[in-house]
Amino acid sequence: MSTRRAILDALASGPVSGPELAERLGVSRAAIWKQVEALRETGFEIESEEAGYRVGSIPEFCGPAVEFGLEAPYEIEYHDALPSTNARARELAKAGAESVVVLADEQTAGRGRLDRGWSAPSGGIYLSFVLKPAIAPMEAPLLTLAAAVATTRTLRETGVEAGIKWPNDLLLEATNEKLVGILTEMEGEADRVSWVVCGIGVNANVDSGKLPAGATSIREQVGDIDRRVFVQRVLERFDGLRKDPETILDGWREHAITLGQRVRVDTAQGEIVGKAVDIESPGQLVIETEGGEVRVHAGDCEHLRPTH
Repeated sequence: MSTRRAILDALASGPVSGPELAERLGVSRAAIWKQVEALRETGFEIESEEAGYRVGSIPEFCGPAVEFGLEAPYEIEYHDALPSTNARARELAKAGAESVVVLADEQTAGRGRLDRGWSAPSGGIYLSFVLKPAIAPMEAPLLTLAAAVATTRTLRETGVEAGIKWPNDLLLEATNEKLVGILTEMEGEADRVSWVVCGIGVNANVDSGKLPAGATSIREQVGDIDRRVFVQRVLERFDGLRKDPETILDGWREHAITLGQRVRVDTAQGEIVGKAVDIESPGQLVIETEGGEVRVHAGDCEHLRPTH
């Protein structure tokens, strides 16, 4: 854990003196002062009083603001704008980083699955996890499901009735308008993962006019949200699901809008049409077709109107 993150964790519990921080973290008092000054430059109001340093106010949206009070073991690398948080996360992963979240207010060259463009204007939430999980490559899709469940639960906490469309979109249940896209990338060998990057793009405090047709935003549904708190809740929920993977599939089923629907899935092997009846680990969709049950690992899913 970085000195900055350790100081923020200590300050979140109340006033703490410089000497106590220095002793606790094993650094000099000068190093503590330097970090406190750096936090002040990011927008933190940190007061010095008899009991020690105390946080008076927190900046609206930046890396240290998200780390302050965060109950999950991630360090935040924040950017006002990036071409792509996933691209930056891949750079960090290849350089050996882990448990880092790349966060941006805006993406200038965002992309989704199959290299499709992804509109990512200022005011959204664009984040990418850099992970080095001790899992086999075939288990990596579970992380996408975990990201979907964590984000859906956080959306619903804000009052937005969102659901999960297989494999990686979160939609407004009433209209099927897109709110969130998820893109997971991986590098590894046959028996182990080297790294996983899981990107989440949320249409948060954004006007729908800046989004493509068929998309909506949190702003359009319930008004602006506190993005700092939203990100914290997503990270904490994602971390909890990772630690208890048995709960991921049940969480996905709970919030899925694909299950029970008649669907058409375009796969590399051709088109599959039928009723989506279940999801199985690590993320394959079970479709009941005229010829029996088919399990689909990857593909583009379209919800079809029921036939009568």
